[in-house]
Amino acid sequence: MNPDRMRPLNDREPRSGPVIYWMQRDHRVRDNWALHYAQRRALSAGTPLHVVFILAPRFLGAKVPHYRFMLRGLQQVAEALNELEIGFHLLSGTPEATLPAFCQAIEAGLLVSDFSPLRGCRAWREAVAERIDIPHHEVDAHNVMPPWIASPKREYAARTLRPKLRRILGDWRTPVPAVQRMPSPSTTGSTEVDWGGLVDSLQCEDPGAPIALVEPGERAAYAAMEAFLEDGLSEYDRLRNDPNESGQSGLSPYLHFGHLGPGELVERVLAMGEAGLAVDAFLEEVLVRRELAENFCHYEPHYDRVDAFPDWAKKTLAAHAQDPREYLYTRGQLEAAQTHDPLWNAAQRQLVVTGKIHGYLRMYWAKKILEWTNSPATAMRIAIDFNDGYSFDGRDPNGYAGIAWSIGGVHDRAFAERPIFGKIRYMSVQGSRRKFDVDKYVSSMAQLEPFPFDEGNDD
Repeated sequence: MNPDRMRPLNDREPRSGPVIYWMQRDHRVRDNWALHYAQRRALSAGTPLHVVFILAPRFLGAKVPHYRFMLRGLQQVAEALNELEIGFHLLSGTPEATLPAFCQAIEAGLLVSDFSPLRGCRAWREAVAERIDIPHHEVDAHNVMPPWIASPKREYAARTLRPKLRRILGDWRTPVPAVQRMPSPSTTGSTEVDWGGLVDSLQCEDPGAPIALVEPGERAAYAAMEAFLEDGLSEYDRLRNDPNESGQSGLSPYLHFGHLGPGELVERVLAMGEAGLAVDAFLEEVLVRRELAENFCHYEPHYDRVDAFPDWAKKTLAAHAQDPREYLYTRGQLEAAQTHDPLWNAAQRQLVVTGKIHGYLRMYWAKKILEWTNSPATAMRIAIDFNDGYSFDGRDPNGYAGIAWSIGGVHDRAFAERPIFGKIRYMSVQGSRRKFDVDKYVSSMAQLEPFPFDEGNDD
């Protein structure tokens, strides 16, 4: 493993004892640098290895189906680790209270955690690092290259990050060694988990909870990757921007929950270079744009607020703050897809029912929220709440960066000035009609059931 993939989070002195891998973001055994690093340290010290996942209180608006998707994936992780004589422990509570107690109970010698740039996850790691008396090491298993290596600063746009990634990509293409069976089982063993009853115990109120369209877990993720590479990649450049076609990879939930490793995915795509434009288009999304979003959230503490907008965007939006809106909708009307725009309503319906919006339409969807609410701050909050609360790839840097791009010009440039938007890029239903069959899409989304807001919806 490239040593720059790891960062120490405290300066505690090394000591003997089991190694713990605190799995937060990368829920898989295969292609997982954090798990590999933890096992390497355990084997070197001749100690057991334990994997811990902490089921913390409600995370960023996630709904029961998101938890169900996550927990079914973790069940597969637990089964695979048990076969390798690696203990798996599902704990409940806040990490800063639960994890130090667990470290002390098994007399651990090292804590390894994976990486996330999001504020809440970062605060958890920092709090744990302060409260334990053993070293805490962070390993980025979620990116092809860690954001602190790809760039030392927040990048302005894809065009400024892209050459940096290309320049060092060759140094980060080493495949992750397979996880080994531990020489002897841990005396602590694994925690018994009632996977079937766990979701029912969450007691979450979930009006409009989406239904997952894909099977969760590592096995399904890698099967979906193989299917896309074999049947979908060659047409990706041609079909990806048409919501009526199955032209996207469908891998974003797996990448978000860490069921699929980005390193192996990128390596497989690079090996298919003969696919030409399709390979370039997909690598732009899965490597450049994805790691640009990680860069944004890593270096910008206000990634989900207007404060993160570039100065030109703040200035132009402020200049048009008092522009009259032809339409103003409440949060409730937007959530229930009760607007005058059938295309927007269809996109919102797709999000609520399936936990997904087609990538092109997610930009249109967010921009219209800016147009139909009283301020960019309100638009940001509503768009993020809806995306985090419904999308299976929400609560993710890609979502925060994409919404900030749509509403606040992040990673974009200034365009011709117009009401409300100022110089922010504008999108219209007329422009959408030039790209795909809007009426066909609207009709297909109208057939999605159940839509929880249909009762009383006059649309």
